[in-house]
Amino acid sequence: MASDTSAPSRSSFALSIGVALACFLVFAGILGLAYLKNRDTTVAADLTKIDAADQWKYTEAGRAERLAELHRKELAAATSYAWVDQAAGIVRLPIERAMELIVAEQEAKH
Repeated sequence: MASDTSAPSRSSFALSIGVALACFLVFAGILGLAYLKNRDTTVAADLTKIDAADQWKYTEAGRAERLAELHRKELAAATSYAWVDQAAGIVRLPIERAMELIVAEQEAKH
């Protein structure tokens, strides 16, 4: 009688399950370590003990407002006329106007 060697045995099935379970546990362990390493460890600051001028640094809303304010100032500077140094005759021009003047100057040279 010839035995059928193509059918998997119970021990090879158990070994496959064991290897799959071990791989899953290693994967879960790596994810756990990554999570522990990157978890938020910030401590809430007592804003009453911080100078009023610096309190914006300790809240997300404060930092967002400070960034929005900076963007507003940058936009105003990029789109308006103003004196930089009136005594020296230095002015600030809107970017679009400055580009027009540069193009006109370059065209006049050629």
